[in-house]
Amino acid sequence: MTTETAQPRLERKAVAAVVLGNALEFYDFTIYAFFAKPIGEAFFPSENATDSLLASLALFGIGYVMRPIGGILIGAFADRAGRKPAMLITIALMAIGMLMLAAAPGYATLGGWSQVIVIVGRLIQGLALGGEVGPSTAYLLEAAPPKQRGFVASWQIASQGCAALIAGIVASALTFAVGDAAMGAWGWRVMFALGIGVVPVGLIIRSHLPETAGDQADPAAADSTFAVVKRLVREHGRMLLLTFLIIAASTVSNAVGTNMPVYAQATLGLTETISTAVPIALGLASIIFPLLGGWLADRVGRRAVMIWPRALIVILTIPAFAWLVRSPTGLSVYAVTFLLSALSSINAAAIIVAIPESLPRAVRSAGLSIVYAFSVSIFGGSTNYVVNKLIALTGDKMAPAYYLVGFSIIGTVAALFMPETRGKDLTSESEA
Repeated sequence: MTTETAQPRLERKAVAAVVLGNALEFYDFTIYAFFAKPIGEAFFPSENATDSLLASLALFGIGYVMRPIGGILIGAFADRAGRKPAMLITIALMAIGMLMLAAAPGYATLGGWSQVIVIVGRLIQGLALGGEVGPSTAYLLEAAPPKQRGFVASWQIASQGCAALIAGIVASALTFAVGDAAMGAWGWRVMFALGIGVVPVGLIIRSHLPETAGDQADPAAADSTFAVVKRLVREHGRMLLLTFLIIAASTVSNAVGTNMPVYAQATLGLTETISTAVPIALGLASIIFPLLGGWLADRVGRRAVMIWPRALIVILTIPAFAWLVRSPTGLSVYAVTFLLSALSSINAAAIIVAIPESLPRAVRSAGLSIVYAFSVSIFGGSTNYVVNKLIALTGDKMAPAYYLVGFSIIGTVAALFMPETRGKDLTSESEA
């Protein structure tokens, strides 16, 4: 009989390989958000610069259409066949999608066919990313020491910060080296190509990981994908709804943060140099504070760490944006980005461990994959477009703040109804 104490020891290189998928997701997210303008010009040229930018952001959102499908198919597959094969599939698909975007000829070369290529690439990425978070997080929790599950799982979030920081540093260095014109013409393609380069390392290390799914890692003996999803909805519907709302708030926070380079340049009128460095502030906060959040979740419990940082975002966001709009400088944009990212990162670390802990092992991967994919699909893919559209329609530079506060209130209330899962036996087949 499989127990937590019998699970394989999780080495540092194994943690790195497991969280690499999440890191690639946020690297892609950050790079696309930052280079949305030249990507729009390459594939959706228009005499109106705003129309081109909005078309690019809409393309960014297209990838989210496939996330729920990836969450259902790959998440349930991981509960049936094991975490490792699912993680190998997702990282391979990510590489294909990123390659299609990086290598696609522009509209000037292929016309509408260039748009078809990048749309298909984004759909493949969406399928992979929708199925990535459930298997990888389930693996970390099942392999981690019980008293350190919060800290180990927090590396899922910290890896996103590492990716954002690296993206910001490399983008700044490359922009300095080749100039703004070259970055707009081809430099953004180099940024995507660099992300693809780390995929082979992830594939090799992931292929050597031991399995943690226990008896569930037998597709011949396990339920069908349909049966896994049916059981999840029937037995854990209330938990799915609460976690959907909690992840929605976290997703909007992330999207507002990664939109800050565009916001700083297009809305506040700051220079390209200042805007390029915004992901560095985002990345620094997103490395340090998720680990703090995971550490706190192991000591004071998951529920408290889900509630209080989100409540502080409700309180501080509007005053912070008011200062930013009134005094748009490099200092103010970096400070606001850092503050909101820090609070959201602490919150996200508790979320990423509490949700799968709340579900039994037989539906753990599918549960997290599905609620994450649906929430991120709806709100992650739309937030950048919505906040920029709201600014364009209303002329109110505070629109992102109001949008973030509204979702944070919902996320805080939903977290109040979540159970405490610290110390739960992960081999249990019942909800927390």
